[in-house]
Amino acid sequence: MTKIKICGLFRPCDIEYVNAVRPDWCGFIVNFPKSHRNRTPDQVRALRRGLAEGVVPVGVFVDQPVETVAELLNDGTISVAQLHGHEDAAYIAALRAAAPGHPVWKAFKVRGPEDLTAANASPADLVLLDNGRGTGETFDWSLAGGVTRPCLLAGGLTPENIPEAVRRLHPFGLDISSGVETDGKKDCAKILAAVSAAGKG
Repeated sequence: MTKIKICGLFRPCDIEYVNAVRPDWCGFIVNFPKSHRNRTPDQVRALRRGLAEGVVPVGVFVDQPVETVAELLNDGTISVAQLHGHEDAAYIAALRAAAPGHPVWKAFKVRGPEDLTAANASPADLVLLDNGRGTGETFDWSLAGGVTRPCLLAGGLTPENIPEAVRRLHPFGLDISSGVETDGKKDCAKILAAVSAAGKG
């Protein structure tokens, strides 16, 4: 069964929505002011306190110091680190040393076959394939056949196209954010529809 992550929670009601719907993971964007969903570590801690048991919290980071990520992993605020910047194998090794036992995911922007080669070679525990343009559009899914390891699929996913994504690509999991929003805010009905479309409802 395909797992699903609802990313970009930034309001207390977003926590209530995922508690009600129970996706596998939820995501918090940390220290990335370019996103309207951005939250500071302390704001994430406050939101995390209301999260129901069983929904795994993921921190999403872009070129943050290892120490910042490790602190949130080690204090239990998040259980997984998802990296979206220029973090390389050395960074991942340093993070594992600083916060042992916690999964590290790495996102790759898919533009061509070479991006799949890099994803396949990554030392991360799980890779995420994304459009990476922030347009709310999917990447060319025909390229995804080049990935030879379990992956998360992201970018342009909606309750409407999730069944096709699962049928065509058989991803380990789906990472969805703007596709479950209305006017830039999480929509509980859309979250429910997405989770159901992934086969979990």
